[in-house]
Amino acid sequence: MKTGKTGTANSRIKRGDQVVFIAGKEFNRYDSAGKRQPYRGRVIAVDARSAKVKVEGAMIVKKHVKPVPQMNREGGFREQEAWVSISNVAFIDPDTGKPTRIKYEIRDGKKVRIAASGKVVEETGNYRRDSNKSADEAMSTDAINQG
Repeated sequence: MKTGKTGTANSRIKRGDQVVFIAGKEFNRYDSAGKRQPYRGRVIAVDARSAKVKVEGAMIVKKHVKPVPQMNREGGFREQEAWVSISNVAFIDPDTGKPTRIKYEIRDGKKVRIAASGKVVEETGNYRRDSNKSADEAMSTDAINQG
């Protein structure tokens, strides 16, 4: 029996970050002059459990969609981004515009992300899911409301 993967990958790339491909199909994109220009884009989703990301406009695949008349949904083909291994992308340094690594430091009592150039990476804030409560929070607020 095959067991599923447990735990999460320790990723320093968050949703909303600008990344560049350093390997794979999107790394070998060519411009009209024939020069290789690796694809750059914004991360729209991160799956820490399988160590994969979705990058806006990259790795476009066609998905077959079956029509569902009850939901008023048409059938056909839908293009969407595919998951890419997180090892195939690198964070873009805000100063130099080149691929870089990210480290964490504690400054003024806060944990911040630092690019290789030493500049603090501004938090986009859109990688947190504050609007959706987790199951534990929902259960604890229900218990408080009832008791």
